[in-house]
Amino acid sequence: MIERIEQDGKLLALIIRNEFEGDGANFFTSEDNPLQLGIFKHRKGVEIRPHTHKPSTRTIDAVQEVLHIQYGKVGVDFYDGTGVKVLSNILNKDDTILLIAGGHGFKMLEDSKIIEVKQGPYSGVEKDKEYLEVQK
Repeated sequence: MIERIEQDGKLLALIIRNEFEGDGANFFTSEDNPLQLGIFKHRKGVEIRPHTHKPSTRTIDAVQEVLHIQYGKVGVDFYDGTGVKVLSNILNKDDTILLIAGGHGFKMLEDSKIIEVKQGPYSGVEKDKEYLEVQK
């Protein structure tokens, strides 16, 4: 199952639930998205030919991140760019989320292990994050 988190027609996030079972290559992002996210499910015996990726200069203007919940339960709040909460959701073991736009915050509802992937380099919290003044 794929959940789209949107506000006013703008895609904020994609949640790929553990139950998703599409065969073959399934990409969930548009071709022009700066971070591509897909799931590959192949039957025994399928081969992917050895390959490299061609060098390509790319300019990005937005940092996006993928979080995969290896175990635990995580509450996630989604915000617009001004700190207004859009909605809340819960991520469970083996769920994956692509955070595309807007703001987000997390609360660990259980002991959790999370794998994160985002564009680098990472220069520390001070240079990486801009905290939102959450509006009540």
